[in-house]
Amino acid sequence: MRALNDSDAEDAPRDESLAKVEIALLSVIFVTAAILNTALLLVLWKQRKQMSRMRVFVFHLCLADLVVAFFQVCPQLIWDITDRFVGPDLVCRLVKYLQVLGMFSSTYMIVVMTVDRHQAVCNPMVKFQRRRARLNLPVCVAWGLSLLGSLPQIFIFSEVEVAPGVFDCWAEFIQPWGLQTYITWTTLVIFILPVATILVCQVRICQAIQTNLKKKTHKQGSVGVSLSCRASGVAGISRARVKTLKMSVVIVMAYIICWAPFFTVQLWSVWDRNAPTETAPFTILMLLASLNSCANPCIYLLFSDQFPKNLVTFLCSRRLSDRRDSTHDEATLVSTLYMSLRNVSESK
Repeated sequence: MRALNDSDAEDAPRDESLAKVEIALLSVIFVTAAILNTALLLVLWKQRKQMSRMRVFVFHLCLADLVVAFFQVCPQLIWDITDRFVGPDLVCRLVKYLQVLGMFSSTYMIVVMTVDRHQAVCNPMVKFQRRRARLNLPVCVAWGLSLLGSLPQIFIFSEVEVAPGVFDCWAEFIQPWGLQTYITWTTLVIFILPVATILVCQVRICQAIQTNLKKKTHKQGSVGVSLSCRASGVAGISRARVKTLKMSVVIVMAYIICWAPFFTVQLWSVWDRNAPTETAPFTILMLLASLNSCANPCIYLLFSDQFPKNLVTFLCSRRLSDRRDSTHDEATLVSTLYMSLRNVSESK
């Protein structure tokens, strides 16, 4: 991934060996993110009539990660292959808009998901309106903020002549503070403020769960319940909710781990003119940020423990059904597929 401050770079020959590493990593990230998120999106779409609230957020998180894959990673891959941006001014502005849209949407979807979990745990009596995914208010807010927050890209970036007869998709900032303001503001609204909001919600969720466990333990102890029974009762408050919370925590951790180095490098590069921005470690750290789009579907499948087991059952059932007559074969296959997809949506 090119740095957000590419416009400040000099028109110097690139390191071809480093460029090959960039192209290889971006290719792997793009293919992996596209396949994983598309597959999970199809599974969730088939279960759209039975999707829980949490699965709605996962569904839209997959959409956001696909935006990252196709409109952030893929254009950057092509850009690295050609060395210069190939396309008219309109395409340049559109690509820059979509690249930041992917960052915004993926981040803000995690934020509204965490806020929703906070509301469910800390204010269980105040319920959100239970509507279908297309009318889900937090999801609409996340997409709306992402679409609006990305608009400045259209006016900041354009096709610029970086050398006589050589054009590239760059931005020209007011010197000397324009670039620093741009990078700092982007880091603030895409990373710092969202992460702060997420951490506050997660801390409050942990406090609410701890308070709830203490109350239940005290209540059960006052009526003479044995320790083992109390432990069992406390642990069984809501296994589905606990599992959902664990998954949201892991998604948040993966986001912070992937994106923190990227924004750290960005800030370092604009506030320290001596920063080694053209070195391999800097470049690799910025490339690895997009791994978050590969991690999210893996995390979801990891917590859907019924998925691998039912996939094996489905494959075995197909082999056994080959020995039966054609009518029974078709009925068994359809029934097994339905049950396999249905069990994927259990829990939560």
